[in-house]
Amino acid sequence: MTHHTDQNARTTLKGGAGWALVITSVAGFMASLDNLVVTTALPSIRKDLGGALHDLEWTVSAYTLTFAVLLMFGAALGDRFGRRRLFLVGITIFTGASAAAALAPGINSLIAARAVQGVGAAIMMPLTLTLLTAAVPVAKRGMAYGIWGAVNGLAVASGPLIGGSLTEHISWQWIFWLNVPLGLVLLPLARLRLAESYGTGAPLDIPGTLLASGGLFGIVYGLVRGPADGWTGRLVLAGLFTGGAMLVGFVLYSARAKNPMLPMRLFRSRAFSGINAASMLMFLGMFGSIFLLSQYMQGVLGYSPTEAGLRMLPWTGMPMLVAPIAGILSDRVGGRPVVATGLFLQAAGLAYLTSVITVDASYGAQLPGLIISGIGMALFFAPASNLVMSSVRASEQGIASGANNALREVGGALGIAVMASVFSAQGGYETGQTFVDGLRPALVTGATVVALAGVAALLIPGRRRDGKAARVAEQLPEPVLETARH
Repeated sequence: MTHHTDQNARTTLKGGAGWALVITSVAGFMASLDNLVVTTALPSIRKDLGGALHDLEWTVSAYTLTFAVLLMFGAALGDRFGRRRLFLVGITIFTGASAAAALAPGINSLIAARAVQGVGAAIMMPLTLTLLTAAVPVAKRGMAYGIWGAVNGLAVASGPLIGGSLTEHISWQWIFWLNVPLGLVLLPLARLRLAESYGTGAPLDIPGTLLASGGLFGIVYGLVRGPADGWTGRLVLAGLFTGGAMLVGFVLYSARAKNPMLPMRLFRSRAFSGINAASMLMFLGMFGSIFLLSQYMQGVLGYSPTEAGLRMLPWTGMPMLVAPIAGILSDRVGGRPVVATGLFLQAAGLAYLTSVITVDASYGAQLPGLIISGIGMALFFAPASNLVMSSVRASEQGIASGANNALREVGGALGIAVMASVFSAQGGYETGQTFVDGLRPALVTGATVVALAGVAALLIPGRRRDGKAARVAEQLPEPVLETARH
């Protein structure tokens, strides 16, 4: 019992903080990279394995969906059975599923492997932050979180470019093979260099997990299959109605349960509700737009996967440049105005792109829209995590972080489903013109959704209230996310 505490102290003294930062950052990089790495490879995968638009959506959504619905459950498993142990399990599943995806003989086996990859990522990803918190002294945590966040930002930014380059110069299979050596190196390092730690020992919320997972799966299944099977199809309607009913059940159950996976009282805080609504809507608009725009650059404008990835960098890479400035700004004026400005800028960038895309649009014409969207995304990313963490008590930061990550991922899955549905209803893959006809209304949808995210961000209380909340949080005990008092 004290053995765990002694071991934690010894590992921290042995320079465990540096190792923990490297190990958790690389693991976070792998999980984040696989969200968007597939987007620029989709045309090549379609050529090799066949499949219609809805099959391609599943190669992205199967990962995003299992990742999203199991994130909070993964964090809870780690708290209960040992964070390092579960982290190793997550890396093992993720690495094995990556190899299976690379070896997939057909589109269905690729989708299945992507779903299993998402399970591994859902166990691994939330534990990266709790393991890092356990290893890093309080005074250095801000810097450690900053480096961890920058590495994750780099993964999101370079996903389309890495995917495009590997697809073009070697083969699309290598976007999955890339994870295998990384995973094999991380396993012994994590085993030897990370201290074991536990959470509060609260029992797992099995009913809550089943209700949330089933509900989200039903709704996204209905949205993805709707365009292909028709919105009145039996399975589509069953998915949407059953999913909706299960999510209502999850909310009602969580409001009464003793140890719920997600305490509903957190949503009474305007700050918590506002930033979570903004995060989900932002990812809905952003993921759906990147999913379609990377295909437009290749399928309509004729760029190679690498060229398409490079041309997306003003958007996807901008957070690396602007995030530090956004951090300084949010320290001075508070997170709310920075996040809201970022979201409105991103909506403006998408609206601008809608007005210039044609079958032969020059890159110069698109560039302002990509840059404006990129600056907007960067202004959102830097202060958003801080707003989430400062909206709850210190002991609930783990739950809050898991919930926010889950909602972002669900937003991403819904974004691809919703915007591909709009695209299919108005256009298609037949010719360049039909693609543009579908892309325009889809981007209008994306811009509208991101503007709504900006409105949600304005609901977050202003600086004075933030400061008061932070002072209250500082007076509360350190997060139970810390190491075990086992």
